[in-house]
Amino acid sequence: MRLFSKPASLLPLFFLFAPIGLAQPPGATSGLNALPEVEFSRLSQRDPNPLGARALAIHPEQWKHGETEHFIYHFVDSFVVTPISVEAEFHYRVITKELQREQPAGNTKSHVYIFQKPADWQQFQTAGKLEPWTGGIQSQGSLFVVRDPSYKFSDNSLGHEIAHLVLHRYYPDGVPLWLNEGFAQYISKGAQASFYRARNYSAKARSQTIAAEKLFPLTTLTTMSYPPSDQVATFYDESEKLVRFLVATDKASFLTFLDAMGRHQPFETALFQTFGTKFLNVTALEERFREYAASEFGASSQPTAGN
Repeated sequence: MRLFSKPASLLPLFFLFAPIGLAQPPGATSGLNALPEVEFSRLSQRDPNPLGARALAIHPEQWKHGETEHFIYHFVDSFVVTPISVEAEFHYRVITKELQREQPAGNTKSHVYIFQKPADWQQFQTAGKLEPWTGGIQSQGSLFVVRDPSYKFSDNSLGHEIAHLVLHRYYPDGVPLWLNEGFAQYISKGAQASFYRARNYSAKARSQTIAAEKLFPLTTLTTMSYPPSDQVATFYDESEKLVRFLVATDKASFLTFLDAMGRHQPFETALFQTFGTKFLNVTALEERFREYAASEFGASSQPTAGN
């Protein structure tokens, strides 16, 4: 998830990271094929984010380092970081294909810090002045997560966070909360399903249907900086569903719309400029979207890049 300018604007990561644990994807490598270690002094790039230095100051003797084409990892055990590195590069390829973009100028790599002990994470929370409920943050293009190897689970949380890192590269000034979270949910669900299908598992991206009475009005959703605590799940589901609907309506128009939102144009202005031939205004969009949000078709459709 994004880290916004004010700590109070952090969305609760327990929604995506509960329980926090190691996602061991099928086909991930370990042992002889583990992510190679690299001396810290030989890493290709340093992390300018001050939170990175605070993370590495916690038991500095335990940290190891490695890197892949698009990410630099700081970790404790190779069996934890290796499947993460495999999946992260896979997600990167899916996301950039969906965005129809190449690596942004500068060839910047995102730093990923992987804590394994909850106690170390709690110490980092204190050092970084984070809220006690956070299970991970994306801050200034760096990702900090806790992966307790005593837990085993598989979900789309890693892909969700990688999507935030990639969006940050293209839109360093940020995009609206609903669009950031909605796109991350949308693309990570499709990418996870594709990741498993490539390894001969049966998997399909699923999107939650949402009852009409639970939907936020679009004028509320698209201006929201923090959802009510009892409606966080609805916020994520509706944001993902709206992104999915816009992509399904016209993929090229959605990408132009995303660029416009990255330039901080008002929602209605960007919508009219990119989808004006399909939706004359927000009211017209909302009528069509509310039907889609409650439909089974909307629940089973998948992103193009995840197929």
